[in-house]
Amino acid sequence: MDDVPLFGGQVVFKPETLEPELFPHKNEITNDIQRKKLMEHMELSSARDVVASDLADISSRLSEEFGRMAGGRLLIVGGGGFLGYYLVQSVLHYNSEAARPISLTVFDNYIRGVPQWLKDLESDPNLELVRHDITDPLPESMADFDWIIHAASIASPIFYRRHPIATMDANVGGLRRLLDYCVDRKEKGRPVSGFLFYSTSEIYGDPTPDAIPTPETYRGLVSCTGPRACYDESKRFGETLCVNFAEQYELPITIARPFNNFGPGLKISDRRVIPDFARNVFNNEDISLLSDGSPTRTFCYIADAVTGYYKILVRGKAGEPYNIGVETPEISMYDLACRIAGIGREHFGYTGTVTRQTSPDRHYLTDNPNRRCPIIEKARTQLGYEPRWSIDDALLRTMLWYRDNRVAEDL
Repeated sequence: MDDVPLFGGQVVFKPETLEPELFPHKNEITNDIQRKKLMEHMELSSARDVVASDLADISSRLSEEFGRMAGGRLLIVGGGGFLGYYLVQSVLHYNSEAARPISLTVFDNYIRGVPQWLKDLESDPNLELVRHDITDPLPESMADFDWIIHAASIASPIFYRRHPIATMDANVGGLRRLLDYCVDRKEKGRPVSGFLFYSTSEIYGDPTPDAIPTPETYRGLVSCTGPRACYDESKRFGETLCVNFAEQYELPITIARPFNNFGPGLKISDRRVIPDFARNVFNNEDISLLSDGSPTRTFCYIADAVTGYYKILVRGKAGEPYNIGVETPEISMYDLACRIAGIGREHFGYTGTVTRQTSPDRHYLTDNPNRRCPIIEKARTQLGYEPRWSIDDALLRTMLWYRDNRVAEDL
């Protein structure tokens, strides 16, 4: 498979050439059919093109949700990371054409400095960047927020294993501070309208075969002392906090369980498989699998995932978790590597191949799930969540983004 080109050509972004009968208002793509036809006419030649296209798509699919948030104040904690990349920019994209903008504040510790993409947005009148570590007490002058997203956590296994205490502090202590803030707001007669906690599909551990695909009702098969436990178990306890605060204080607390998100904003130095394979391609070196390549996953493009997260925030039921990902295809790590190698050969002059090696880290595969695949029917029926990007199209877009973003610091 890795010797077969996956794409016959590029897709072009030249809005001026779009047929007027298909696109009478090129800046107002109002329905799914128009969006799909627009994508068929786009040539994405750079990371900038990919991001612009994704933001337009996200904003269009979230027009109702953003409309309900309009005029309010949104806080994204951990907004300088991978998830923040589109969580932040999609709101500002919506604001650019909205009569009533969403006022957005980003909390982050900016441990490596403010990322360039955020620096480029600093002049936006509806954006405030605050340097704050969520493991510290909340600022005394903290404003009244209507919507809160807690996305501050180390999510890469390589890095959360290096920083287990900080990982747990953000997922438990930081979360508790934000939940107490919500209680305080309600007691003062200014309740929040929505709160979203980022949990993880890792809370399911390594599911038994009969629990794949995995519904939200599956209780998990998780080690509480293994090398991944700092992340898995702190997220599980975080969910317990959310459910009990939602019930005891009648707060609109909701939970997202992401399944293997990828795409623009995920740094090439993140050490998860897709950025690792992308780095191999652009260094024109063999893609090295540090396993036999048999574990399987479904991979969800970040533009799809972000639409799901905002839908949970605005539409989700209090105390409820929602799987956000895609149900198909469930592919092996070897299959994924071959697809990325094929894209590299077809579009980026890649001449390497896929190899298998053994990691020098003896715990590299400890407690690593053999399969991960969600059931998303709950999000589909309750929220109207519907992912639309195929794995191959999404990987091509991602590789275009990495081609222009090859340099990034480790955590």
